[in-house]
Amino acid sequence: MSMAHEITAGFMPLFDSAVLVAAGEMGFAAREGIELKLHRETSWANIRDRIAIGHFDVAHMLGPMPLACSLGLTPIASETIVPFSLGLGGNCVTVSNAVWDGMAAHGALPDLDPTRAGTSLGALVRERAAGGREPLRFAVVHPHSGHNYELRYWLAACGIDPDRDVEIVIVPPPFMADALSAGRIDGCCVGEPWNSAAVAAGTGRIVTVKALLWRNSPEKVLGVRKTWAEENPDPLAALLRALHHSARWCQDPANRNELAALMARPAFLGQPEAIQMPMLTGQLQLGGGAERRVEDFFLPFDKAANFPWKSHALWFYTQMVRWGQLRHTPQNLAIARDCYRPDLYRSALKPLGVALPGANAKVEGALKVATPVGSAGASLMLGPDGFFDGQIFDPDRIDAYIAGQTHG
Repeated sequence: MSMAHEITAGFMPLFDSAVLVAAGEMGFAAREGIELKLHRETSWANIRDRIAIGHFDVAHMLGPMPLACSLGLTPIASETIVPFSLGLGGNCVTVSNAVWDGMAAHGALPDLDPTRAGTSLGALVRERAAGGREPLRFAVVHPHSGHNYELRYWLAACGIDPDRDVEIVIVPPPFMADALSAGRIDGCCVGEPWNSAAVAAGTGRIVTVKALLWRNSPEKVLGVRKTWAEENPDPLAALLRALHHSARWCQDPANRNELAALMARPAFLGQPEAIQMPMLTGQLQLGGGAERRVEDFFLPFDKAANFPWKSHALWFYTQMVRWGQLRHTPQNLAIARDCYRPDLYRSALKPLGVALPGANAKVEGALKVATPVGSAGASLMLGPDGFFDGQIFDPDRIDAYIAGQTHG
């Protein structure tokens, strides 16, 4: 019997670390000959720095973060690749009770509708500005995060300039609910369970969700140090197979209670099991007694949730350009395109005979309903993947997409 190969992995206390956590805790990694050493971190900046200096081989990461690392937008530049996605969706936008009251006065309803919520928030923002009041302060988890880009996308599409009409600050996910209850922020875009925790504490109202802003959209990924990946192709492939089996287990409704209990442990989230359930069922408590069920709120496995689509990376790239983090150049575009590695995903999973998409990129926002697509292996369902404002992102027409983006 050969020795298990040790892989060191960083993660943040968020429910969407579940596929990585369960791979270690439920024995999927061990079955593939991997000893997965999980390390909990307190901020995304720590994860980014610790992978750059080699403390971690792989990590639970924000989808855009490996792009930022590879594009030199980080304190320590480090080539980081994405051979696996840890799921789709899972974030919410939560506001203070006072902001909710202000939105409701302008027509907001507890139905999560992004357009209605955004329009009412815009009216509140303009009312406050006319009264000479401070701009509302929204928190996101990191500058290079899906949260920052989806919040800005939503605000801008609803006529709110995210750089002038509101203030956007950075707060690590586990501190969001406390910052909201203390009045240090007026709202936030964060992953679960921290929205449900704010609702349970009576200090926040969920006003919309990522799964409605951009349906079946990318969130967390497995970030891998490129040098480590090149030196350890077999252990990496074994880890990807373990994550595949873990993701399938996490998606199965029969395992919900066991998964919620696992994630509730102090070593992972340290939050009651009941607060994990919205992520698993899509049945959200919005605050004030309101409740809504969101289809495909979070998918750890279904609809090719683990496939690292190059079109996801490229959409993140367009947002980095849109919000002034990066210049659009052929070289930057090439780096962004090469960061997500469906080739590694394919080669690791091919022996399992699982459904693999026929392409490495897709037009985002084109599928209005769940659609079976051509794939190697079993049948594969994708979508719906629409942006709430009806925009389409075609990765082959990036220049036109970037040219059409407004700043607010």
